Amino acid sequence: SLAPTAVTCFTRGLDLRKETEDVLCPANCPLWQFYVFGDGVYASLSSICGAAIHSGVITSAGGAVRIQTLPGQENYAAVNANGIQSQVLTRWASSFSVTRTKNTALEAVGRSVSTARPSTGKRPKKTLDKKAGNKDCKADIAFLIDGSYNIGQRRFNLQKNFVGKVAVMLGIGTEGPHVGVVQASEHPKIEFYLKNFTAAKEVLFAIKELGFRGGNSNTGKALKHTAQKFFSLENGARKGIPKIIVVFLDGWPSDDIEEAGIVAREFGVNVFIVSVAKPTTEELGMVQDIGFVDKAVCRNNGFFSYQMPTWFGTTKYVKPLVQKLCSHEQMLCSKTCYNSVNIGFLIDGSSSVGDSNFRLVLEFISNVAKAFEISDIGSKIAAVQFTYDQRTEFSFTDYTTKEKVLSAIRNIRYMSGGTATGDAISFTTRNVFGPVKDGPNKNFLVVLTDGQSYDDVRGPAAAAQKAGIAVFSVGVAWAPLDDLKDMASEPRESHTFFTREFTGLEQMVPDVIRGICKDFLDSKQ
Repeated sequence: SLAPTAVTCFTRGLDLRKETEDVLCPANCPLWQFYVFGDGVYASLSSICGAAIHSGVITSAGGAVRIQTLPGQENYAAVNANGIQSQVLTRWASSFSVTRTKNTALEAVGRSVSTARPSTGKRPKKTLDKKAGNKDCKADIAFLIDGSYNIGQRRFNLQKNFVGKVAVMLGIGTEGPHVGVVQASEHPKIEFYLKNFTAAKEVLFAIKELGFRGGNSNTGKALKHTAQKFFSLENGARKGIPKIIVVFLDGWPSDDIEEAGIVAREFGVNVFIVSVAKPTTEELGMVQDIGFVDKAVCRNNGFFSYQMPTWFGTTKYVKPLVQKLCSHEQMLCSKTCYNSVNIGFLIDGSSSVGDSNFRLVLEFISNVAKAFEISDIGSKIAAVQFTYDQRTEFSFTDYTTKEKVLSAIRNIRYMSGGTATGDAISFTTRNVFGPVKDGPNKNFLVVLTDGQSYDDVRGPAAAAQKAGIAVFSVGVAWAPLDDLKDMASEPRESHTFFTREFTGLEQMVPDVIRGICKDFLDSKQ
């Protein structure tokens, strides 16, 4: 009997050519990198070795398995087994099953073969060299296609052809654009995620396989769902890469799209609308909101809306749309308050605070920091503690992950002493914000104090604001309202917070976050 063919961790069922084939999986494949669709019967898109471990035929120590090619099916299930989470797939054209090989002697033979010639089969070599794609077009794109009765089956197929052409021209690849598809009808349906395919031909095949759903064109509902659920890290969204939704609309939406547009902007998603067959004069009376395009797109500047007269002869529209989607610098909605701010906390460590209240202050800071996307290219946090003296606990460049920032906040030790808030503001403006003042992020200072300052706060706060820092003041217990207002940016009412008790800080967290986001958005208008 023939020795099994050595394969790689990433060889898929569709890379094999025979009905039945014995293969040898290597040891120590990284479990989290496997893409597996189904349970028992796997879509041929799945990693062979991943499926073998998932089904319990082998362990991560590798070994020989027999692959049997099977016809395609619908609804491959998602099951967590043996450390691998398989994924749902609506349908695929071919499948395979995995069993133990009949003859264990094969393993011994296979192993010696595989060490001598790591790639016996010609096919697996190719899967290692995954195409990098168009590196100049970095984007995570959701195509939100129209699956409503408005478009009908025939035009739905023409729409699929157009989306397929756009996907191919984008240059999908591991280091290029990644795409997924959501179908809008009565209820939105995510057809496949960004992480499911990284090669154009796989995407093309998956688009061809999409079935028409029918129903009302609840585009608003689908857009909101996509903005909220589609771009998570576990679904394949990448940090620091523009998130884009391209909405295809035949006619007009049956529901309200304005709120969905706002949600998408809050989530940092750039919405494009490709409208085909605009409503005629007679039809306008049926449209809920004539200005629906302008309200849904990222910015109403003409760049994010795209018109096609009909679904016929659309080839000439492919390239201009691709050029827009690859214009990284035009993605004005990628920057959000969550990923584009520097927040410095200035913490009163005076003796009137006390140890247990100081812990409550640190908890407040942690809860505010938690809301932001902290990374080397995202938001950053710094903290300074003051009495008569100042101590930089950590600066903006010290920690670039949320975990490390939260851990650093927990480890701040209480100083105890007097209260010189003015000096502390000057110190922070110079030493903490100075090094980042020309950076891309908007700067915020949150001053927390429980009492009267021994020095002037008005001058230092005005200097901080002049240096482009928005100041929020948070007072507790004996902090005089006049001091708090003197420190705060305009409008002072919305930048000043006060609570009698330290336990009241917790309720202020959402208001402070909202205040920072409001300032951020106002600065971008």
